[in-house]
Amino acid sequence: MVTQAEFNLRPRSRGFHLITEEIMRNLPALPSNGLLHLFIKHTSAALTINENADPEVQTDLESILNHLVKEREPYYQHTYEGDDDMPAHAKSSLIGASVSIPITGQRLNLGTWQGIYLCEFRNHGGSRKIMATIIG
Repeated sequence: MVTQAEFNLRPRSRGFHLITEEIMRNLPALPSNGLLHLFIKHTSAALTINENADPEVQTDLESILNHLVKEREPYYQHTYEGDDDMPAHAKSSLIGASVSIPITGQRLNLGTWQGIYLCEFRNHGGSRKIMATIIG
């Protein structure tokens, strides 16, 4: 059986934000076993799974990406939406638009230190739309 749910995440500032609980609140009941696929319907934000215990990980990930993909590079052509826009598109492509998580015993089968993150790459990205597909 396949179930889908589409919902909006609350707006967040630029950075990496742990959203596991917000995702869970917006999902229908999970099957005994299966797979959850999450897809973000935006080109300037991303989803990833990473450590959920130490908030320094969030800061470090943001710093690493800002070092790799800088704002105001002279070779950017797509610049009319602000200094953070083209770098946001590049970062989104690097991280990715989706994650898949196994479901076991009606729970997400994440590792002990794993959480789902919204990677917000715009200074003012606004609400982000998520499409959740549950297979099970």
